[in-house]
Amino acid sequence: MSTALIVLAAGKGTRMNSDQPKVLHRIAGAPMLWHALRAGAALAPERTVIVGGHGFDAVAEAARDYDPDLSVVEQAEQLGTGHAVRIALPALEGFEGDVVVLYGDTPFISPDTLEAMRAARATHDVVVLGFEAADPARYGRLVMEGDDLIKIVEFKDATDEERDITLCNSGVIAADKGLLAEMLTKVGNDNASGEYYLTDVPGLARAEGRSATVVRCPEAETLGVNSRTDLAFAEAAFQAAARAELLDLGVTLQAPETVHLAWDTVVGRDAEIEPNVVFGPGVTVESGARIRAFSHLEGCHVSRGAIVGPYARLRPGAELAEDVHVGNFVEVKNAVLHEGVKANHLTYIGDAEVGEKTNIGAGTITCNYDGVFKHRTVIGKRAFIGSDTMLVAPVTIGDGAMTGSGSTITSDVPAGALAIARGKQETKPGLAEKLMNMLRAKKAKQKANA
Repeated sequence: MSTALIVLAAGKGTRMNSDQPKVLHRIAGAPMLWHALRAGAALAPERTVIVGGHGFDAVAEAARDYDPDLSVVEQAEQLGTGHAVRIALPALEGFEGDVVVLYGDTPFISPDTLEAMRAARATHDVVVLGFEAADPARYGRLVMEGDDLIKIVEFKDATDEERDITLCNSGVIAADKGLLAEMLTKVGNDNASGEYYLTDVPGLARAEGRSATVVRCPEAETLGVNSRTDLAFAEAAFQAAARAELLDLGVTLQAPETVHLAWDTVVGRDAEIEPNVVFGPGVTVESGARIRAFSHLEGCHVSRGAIVGPYARLRPGAELAEDVHVGNFVEVKNAVLHEGVKANHLTYIGDAEVGEKTNIGAGTITCNYDGVFKHRTVIGKRAFIGSDTMLVAPVTIGDGAMTGSGSTITSDVPAGALAIARGKQETKPGLAEKLMNMLRAKKAKQKANA
């Protein structure tokens, strides 16, 4: 059976106290909306529709950054979840199959849970995702008879007896598209909020002889983010789960609680991550690499046997081949460092390519930006770049070439050549002592006159 997703992302999120739409607040470096979309991707959906509302343009842009083929529709007036799904259905014209409704602020639904919902659809017309709540609070309650879901009751509309139920509604629902569309035409707004509830669908379906059931999942999967406190809790939950997964995969985390991972961080087995390392989005670290303490990585690739840090920064476009060493206070951006390159301290390598076995001395800078354009530096194999070398791009250093320490290189250096570009040193005997005596006398005079 084909599947389509509808992801509801129209809410303002008043309790976030933010100008930004709620679903665009980030967990592990990615908008919550992306987490929901990744969860839904486990079903290999044929079509996906996002329903935006508050901050619609920003939500639409974020959705298309995730996948340009997604459909995004606007719920200009928020009249409830049933209304939102009804607005989304025309975007599924021509689709025949099941529709699963997810929420952009509920980022942790697992693939196994969604697969269980799909399996339950084989025997029931409507499937709802529920959870046993430690504190049911104001969640909607699921009223059951055996395995049959009789109805969903919103807390504000529930009787005292119904409020004693601990099986609660996550909001996630699956049904055939045709049935869902038919039931939504019958959903009214005669309730305490005056809204059209998607939760009315199971009861309406049962009234017409259809079946409904509940798939249960751990409460943690249904965590909804409605405040900054919720967001912080979600971040902590993500990090704890991601660290545990890396440990299970054979990655060494010396102090797991200090390592901050992104939503898409990939680390190979037998890699070692020291304390206080931060991964931004888009990082892959191969097996056997070592990321030393207090390093920050984003949008980069670190190959087998490479060593990064401590206190290193890899920015987007940094590509480190096998056995590269990038040491303390080295920054690499949009640059390829081939096998065996060493840049051990106090260096900036940007918009560059560095050939294998080249050594980059301390204090080296690729001067890549002229205030308007970026320019590229190319350094060949087995070159030796002396400490405190300024490489003014565009410039090419040939294979086996050398630069003298303290040089400012503005022209290409042929293979095997030595380039020295620095002012001639002059030494004035006794002048240092004379100057210091003059300065000390001046300072003493100023203190006496104060």
